[in-house]
Amino acid sequence: MIVIENTVISEDIADQYFVCELTKCKGACCVEGDLGAPLEVDELAILEEIYPQVAPYLTKQGRKLIDQDGTHAIDPDGDYVTPTIEGRECAYAIYDQRGILKCGIEQAYLDKKITFRKPISCHLYPIRISKFDHYEALNYDRWHICAPACSNGKELGVPLYKFLKNPLITKYGETWYSELVRQIEK
Repeated sequence: MIVIENTVISEDIADQYFVCELTKCKGACCVEGDLGAPLEVDELAILEEIYPQVAPYLTKQGRKLIDQDGTHAIDPDGDYVTPTIEGRECAYAIYDQRGILKCGIEQAYLDKKITFRKPISCHLYPIRISKFDHYEALNYDRWHICAPACSNGKELGVPLYKFLKNPLITKYGETWYSELVRQIEK
């Protein structure tokens, strides 16, 4: 385990290789699973605020669900998550011309319509954060749908912590990330 400030980081984040391979997985992380993507409390207000700019990017089903039920949902544990269409794909997911699922929020960001890229849990995937009273645990979420990303990362020689440099900096800051790199590479 690596400890930095109030975070405990799994060694897998240093040891495992990973680079998304969307042409092979087709964005399956946006549709597989039984719940929507985890949301942080501060992201709820952001989703409400940006929804008018994001809505035009979404599918008809996604807009209908969000218009009816809201920009977020609550899972059985009482945690906030993105809404899902019939318990499957994220309401914010969109298909590109190649049939690959992507994030409508992120597309609005890339088109400079908003300044919020996407929920941090999505941006950090396959790292999942577990929150405890005095610290956060960062763990690598192994999932068979990401096997192509693992192979791609290994072939390219890109460890998970380097692949996720920008989202880790977004979440924890430059100083934290520099310390992570220092501890891993010492």
